[in-house]
Amino acid sequence: MHSPEGHPVKRFCIGDDIDYLITDRHGGIWTSYGDEGIYGDHPETSAGLACWDTDGTLTWSPQGRLPVWPLSGNAGATEAAAAWLAWYSHKGAFMSRVDPATGDVTSYRNPLRDTDGIAVRGTRMLLSRRSHNRPEVELSRAELIGDAWVITAQEKLRLPGPVVRRCAQGRDGFLWLRAGDSWVQVEA
Repeated sequence: MHSPEGHPVKRFCIGDDIDYLITDRHGGIWTSYGDEGIYGDHPETSAGLACWDTDGTLTWSPQGRLPVWPLSGNAGATEAAAAWLAWYSHKGAFMSRVDPATGDVTSYRNPLRDTDGIAVRGTRMLLSRRSHNRPEVELSRAELIGDAWVITAQEKLRLPGPVVRRCAQGRDGFLWLRAGDSWVQVEA
């Protein structure tokens, strides 16, 4: 943890092999783990997805509320109080919406293979897929139709610098893309 001035004030462990991490408005730290974390020795990371508070206490885990066991995380976003986590398993790619107040989980098939960024606003979603070390990303727009996310448009976005792994952060319907030394904001 860091102070508002950027100085370290506290440390705690939230597991091993963190694939993706995003924070919410209330201080929740949402994580998804890779295979080393899931199959390693840290008991809380074995669920694949988790939420921690600012003291390092586990506040949410899937506890059997996912369609299958995760193998690794791809992306994450927040939308108001809800958290969205994109992950994959041996049965395909999924996205799960978690209501932190109740712990309820709604999972959907991910309509885009190799998603590395998501932003959600209501029934609209923006998904990204990077071109590693190149100054572009593929953006896909999706709509929730019934109980499935359906791709409605795709485009390539040229950025001011190269993108690397974990370059996208989704918050309240905006996808923030880090490209070189710049941040680019795209609305869902």
